[in-house]
Amino acid sequence: MPTPEPWLRGTETDVPATGRAVLHALQLAEEDLQKWCGGLSDADLNARPGGIAPVAFHLRHIARSMDRLLTYAEGQNLSEGQIAKLKTELDPGATRAGLFAELEAAMKDSGRRIRALATSNLEEARGVGKSRQPTTVGGLLVHVADHTQRHVGQAITTAKVVGAK
Repeated sequence: MPTPEPWLRGTETDVPATGRAVLHALQLAEEDLQKWCGGLSDADLNARPGGIAPVAFHLRHIARSMDRLLTYAEGQNLSEGQIAKLKTELDPGATRAGLFAELEAAMKDSGRRIRALATSNLEEARGVGKSRQPTTVGGLLVHVADHTQRHVGQAITTAKVVGAK
Protein backbone atom coordinates (compact mmCIF):
# COMPACT_ATOMS: atom_id res chain seq x y z
CA MET A 1 0.00 0.00 0.00
CA PRO A 2 1.45 3.41 -0.97
CA THR A 3 2.25 5.98 1.70
CA PRO A 4 -0.67 8.38 2.13
CA GLU A 5 -0.22 12.05 1.33
CA PRO A 6 1.04 14.18 4.23
CA TRP A 7 -2.40 15.52 5.13
CA LEU A 8 -3.58 11.94 5.73
CA ARG A 9 -0.68 10.90 7.96
CA GLY A 10 -1.95 12.42 11.21
CA THR A 11 1.14 14.61 11.57
CA GLU A 12 1.66 18.22 12.67
CA THR A 13 -1.25 17.89 15.12
CA ASP A 14 0.35 20.47 17.42
CA VAL A 15 -0.19 23.15 14.74
CA PRO A 16 -3.61 24.80 14.25
CA ALA A 17 -5.53 23.64 11.17
CA THR A 18 -4.59 26.41 8.72
CA GLY A 19 -0.89 26.21 9.48
CA ARG A 20 -1.05 22.41 9.47
CA ALA A 21 -2.62 22.43 6.00
CA VAL A 22 0.13 24.73 4.72
CA LEU A 23 2.83 22.52 6.22
CA HIS A 24 1.26 19.43 4.65
CA ALA A 25 1.09 21.15 1.25
CA LEU A 26 4.78 22.01 1.47
CA GLN A 27 5.68 18.46 2.53
CA LEU A 28 3.77 17.09 -0.46
CA ALA A 29 5.49 19.63 -2.71
CA GLU A 30 8.93 18.56 -1.53
CA GLU A 31 8.11 14.87 -1.95
CA ASP A 32 6.71 15.41 -5.46
CA LEU A 33 9.70 17.50 -6.52
CA GLN A 34 12.11 14.83 -5.29
CA LYS A 35 10.13 12.11 -7.05
CA TRP A 36 9.71 13.81 -10.42
CA CYS A 37 12.70 16.18 -10.62
CA GLY A 38 15.31 14.71 -8.27
CA GLY A 39 16.78 12.38 -10.89
CA LEU A 40 17.19 14.97 -13.62
CA SER A 41 20.67 15.89 -14.80
CA ASP A 42 21.98 19.42 -14.44
CA ALA A 43 21.39 19.89 -18.18
CA ASP A 44 17.78 18.68 -17.89
CA LEU A 45 17.15 20.98 -14.90
CA ASN A 46 18.31 23.96 -16.99
CA ALA A 47 16.64 22.92 -20.27
CA ARG A 48 14.04 25.30 -21.71
CA PRO A 49 11.92 23.25 -24.12
CA GLY A 50 9.98 25.58 -26.36
CA GLY A 51 11.45 28.52 -24.46
CA ILE A 52 9.51 27.83 -21.24
CA ALA A 53 10.99 28.35 -17.80
CA PRO A 54 13.31 25.50 -16.78
CA VAL A 55 12.75 23.21 -13.81
CA ALA A 56 15.65 25.05 -12.14
CA PHE A 57 13.62 28.28 -12.20
CA HIS A 58 10.64 26.64 -10.51
CA LEU A 59 12.80 25.10 -7.77
CA ARG A 60 14.52 28.42 -7.08
CA HIS A 61 11.25 30.33 -7.29
CA ILE A 62 9.51 27.99 -4.84
CA ALA A 63 12.30 28.35 -2.30
CA ARG A 64 12.67 32.10 -2.64
CA SER A 65 9.00 33.01 -2.99
CA MET A 66 8.18 31.18 0.25
CA ASP A 67 10.78 33.38 1.95
CA ARG A 68 9.33 36.56 0.42
CA LEU A 69 5.70 35.68 1.20
CA LEU A 70 6.53 34.72 4.77
CA THR A 71 8.47 37.98 5.19
CA TYR A 72 5.27 39.85 4.30
CA ALA A 73 3.25 37.58 6.62
CA GLU A 74 5.65 38.54 9.41
CA GLY A 75 4.89 42.20 8.71
CA GLN A 76 8.31 42.99 7.24
CA ASN A 77 9.53 44.47 3.98
CA LEU A 78 11.77 42.56 1.60
CA SER A 79 15.49 43.03 2.03
CA GLU A 80 17.84 44.09 -0.75
CA GLY A 81 19.20 40.53 -0.70
CA GLN A 82 15.75 39.03 -1.28
CA ILE A 83 15.15 41.40 -4.18
CA ALA A 84 18.58 40.62 -5.66
CA LYS A 85 17.88 36.86 -5.45
CA LEU A 86 14.52 37.36 -7.18
CA LYS A 87 16.35 38.75 -10.19
CA THR A 88 18.51 35.60 -10.53
CA GLU A 89 15.81 32.92 -10.50
CA LEU A 90 16.03 32.39 -14.27
CA ASP A 91 19.84 32.33 -14.37
CA PRO A 92 21.31 29.34 -16.25
CA GLY A 93 23.88 26.93 -14.88
CA ALA A 94 22.09 25.59 -11.81
CA THR A 95 23.17 22.26 -10.37
CA ARG A 96 20.93 19.57 -8.94
CA ALA A 97 22.89 19.59 -5.67
CA GLY A 98 22.62 23.36 -5.30
CA LEU A 99 18.95 23.54 -6.23
CA PHE A 100 17.83 20.78 -3.89
CA ALA A 101 20.02 22.07 -1.04
CA GLU A 102 18.39 25.50 -1.40
CA LEU A 103 14.93 23.93 -1.58
CA GLU A 104 15.52 21.75 1.49
CA ALA A 105 16.84 24.70 3.52
CA ALA A 106 13.90 26.86 2.43
CA MET A 107 11.39 24.16 3.37
CA LYS A 108 12.95 23.79 6.81
CA ASP A 109 13.05 27.55 7.41
CA SER A 110 9.52 28.01 6.05
CA GLY A 111 8.21 25.25 8.29
CA ARG A 112 9.65 27.00 11.34
CA ARG A 113 8.17 30.34 10.32
CA ILE A 114 4.75 28.86 9.45
CA ARG A 115 4.57 27.16 12.85
CA ALA A 116 5.19 30.52 14.53
CA LEU A 117 2.65 32.35 12.37
CA ALA A 118 0.00 29.63 12.71
CA THR A 119 -0.72 30.64 16.30
CA SER A 120 -0.98 34.36 15.50
CA ASN A 121 -4.09 36.30 14.49
CA LEU A 122 -4.66 35.05 10.93
CA GLU A 123 -7.02 37.97 10.26
CA GLU A 124 -4.31 40.54 10.98
CA ALA A 125 -3.85 42.86 8.01
CA ARG A 126 -0.71 42.67 5.91
CA GLY A 127 0.50 44.41 2.77
CA VAL A 128 2.32 42.80 -0.15
CA GLY A 129 4.84 44.48 -2.41
CA LYS A 130 5.85 48.11 -2.75
CA SER A 131 2.22 49.05 -3.27
CA ARG A 132 1.22 47.16 -0.09
CA GLN A 133 -1.61 45.20 -1.71
CA PRO A 134 -4.00 44.24 1.10
CA THR A 135 -4.22 40.75 2.52
CA THR A 136 -3.98 39.02 5.89
CA VAL A 137 -1.54 36.73 7.68
CA GLY A 138 -3.88 33.82 6.88
CA GLY A 139 -4.18 34.88 3.25
CA LEU A 140 -0.41 34.88 2.92
CA LEU A 141 -0.06 31.48 4.58
CA VAL A 142 -2.63 29.94 2.25
CA HIS A 143 -0.97 31.61 -0.72
CA VAL A 144 2.38 30.07 0.24
CA ALA A 145 0.72 26.66 -0.23
CA ASP A 146 -1.21 27.63 -3.39
CA HIS A 147 1.74 29.28 -5.08
CA THR A 148 4.13 26.47 -4.20
CA GLN A 149 1.78 23.81 -5.56
CA ARG A 150 1.30 25.76 -8.80
CA HIS A 151 5.05 25.81 -9.43
CA VAL A 152 5.42 22.17 -8.42
CA GLY A 153 2.98 21.29 -11.18
CA GLN A 154 4.89 23.38 -13.70
CA ALA A 155 8.20 21.84 -12.62
CA ILE A 156 6.83 18.31 -12.94
CA THR A 157 5.34 18.99 -16.37
CA THR A 158 8.63 20.46 -17.58
CA ALA A 159 10.55 17.55 -16.05
CA LYS A 160 8.37 15.10 -17.97
CA VAL A 161 8.98 16.97 -21.23
CA VAL A 162 12.76 17.12 -20.82
CA GLY A 163 12.87 13.53 -19.57
CA ALA A 164 11.02 12.25 -22.65
CA LYS A 165 13.80 13.11 -25.10
